[in-house]
Amino acid sequence: MALRRLHSASPARRLPRFPWDRMAPYQERAAAHPGGLVDLTVGAPVDEVPESIRQALIDAAARPGYPTVAGPPALGEAMRSWLHRHTGVAEDVAVLPTVGSKELVANLPLQLGVGPGDAVSYPEIAYPTYEIGAILAKADAVPVADPRDAAGSRLRLAWINYPTNPTGEVASVEHLRGLVRWARDSGVVLASDECYLTLGWDHDHPPVSILDPRVNDGDLTGLLAAHSLSKRSNLAGYRSAFLAGDPELIADLLEIRRHSGFMVPWVVQQATIAALHDESHAIEQRARYEERRGVLRGAVEAAGFRIDHSTAGLYLWATRGEDCWDTVRWLAERGILAAAGEFYGAKGNRHVRFSLTATDEAIADAAQRLK
Repeated sequence: MALRRLHSASPARRLPRFPWDRMAPYQERAAAHPGGLVDLTVGAPVDEVPESIRQALIDAAARPGYPTVAGPPALGEAMRSWLHRHTGVAEDVAVLPTVGSKELVANLPLQLGVGPGDAVSYPEIAYPTYEIGAILAKADAVPVADPRDAAGSRLRLAWINYPTNPTGEVASVEHLRGLVRWARDSGVVLASDECYLTLGWDHDHPPVSILDPRVNDGDLTGLLAAHSLSKRSNLAGYRSAFLAGDPELIADLLEIRRHSGFMVPWVVQQATIAALHDESHAIEQRARYEERRGVLRGAVEAAGFRIDHSTAGLYLWATRGEDCWDTVRWLAERGILAAAGEFYGAKGNRHVRFSLTATDEAIADAAQRLK
């Protein structure tokens, strides 16, 4: 009886159905196409891990001992140097490596002490794991167009995501300044998922970090920013990411994660150091994505889709003015699989998300089929 009660109270019972399970019949239909399946759903890198990063991993492989949660000083130095170059933040910013960014998003509310009766807000069209993190903490999950819309709901943590997944929207310095002022006045931790920060395609309106002194006037109180090497360096399989911001919050999270064993493997820490110090491979990878984006965008628009936002990141947020599942079916008949916009919130139910993380050949093939 006790075991049955424990099972019924399991957090898994509170989670929504894993969204990608719904794609199975469409994947089967697309795979039946004479030319085979072109999968443009999940944003998983397909290009090689750069040689310098692989070599750093190999060179570190003989170490038998445990890594530390914070990593060696060289890792902190690499993270801070990269952040300074790309966000303008001071070079003494507090940093913390994480076991990929999805783990961070799912665990941050609980590790910040958010719990029952509290609320976590996140964008109404968003990466699904923000909601999962609130559910695991037994807090109220509040999807909003703007985090300020959640005021008065015992809000403790507000997620923002620029450049946005899936829509590719970018926030201005002025908009972010307003959010920072509001969060501080409200006593809310503002967490910014910035995993696509270096993948802006509109040179007149580049992505901006909440770590940027133009946004926060050099004061990081109450601010956290998450970054990832999955897309920049093709390291999704390495699970390499990091968090930066408010030194008191980072210190608390470090202590919690030390007790919990959230350790990035030593070999990955060493590979991360190599990756962050090398900009050349990231510039080359960015150029590949920009080329693929141009090919796919032209074909999608020529096929009658309207592309909304999509000025940054690795996705095209597109619509045919119909229910997203009708669009998914239409594409599957042509052997193309795109993600249903409904996965990212009810407001996304008339869009699909095309990923640019496919080979040049696959992108060219999809473009040809769309003709």
